[in-house]
Amino acid sequence: MLNKKSVTFKFNAPEKVQTVKLCGNFTDWEQGAIVMQRAGVGEWKTRVSLEPGDYEYKFWVDGVWHNDPVADKQIGNVWGSENSLRLVR
Repeated sequence: MLNKKSVTFKFNAPEKVQTVKLCGNFTDWEQGAIVMQRAGVGEWKTRVSLEPGDYEYKFWVDGVWHNDPVADKQIGNVWGSENSLRLVR
């Protein structure tokens, strides 16, 4: 059994944003989206326990997809855009 790691995801958004959700291949995208919590002015955070691996994700911000500008990488997806990639080691 692999050891899970606690991974923090952060997103900086304008103050007017109402909801930020973390969606990825580890949440079944929108179906299991994780609602992030405000962590200060414009900052949203959540912690997720993940096994070592590569995880694709995006932020769903008030109904609009956003990539993570500080992701480990950006990779192409089947929709012709990019997903953010988090490498958990």
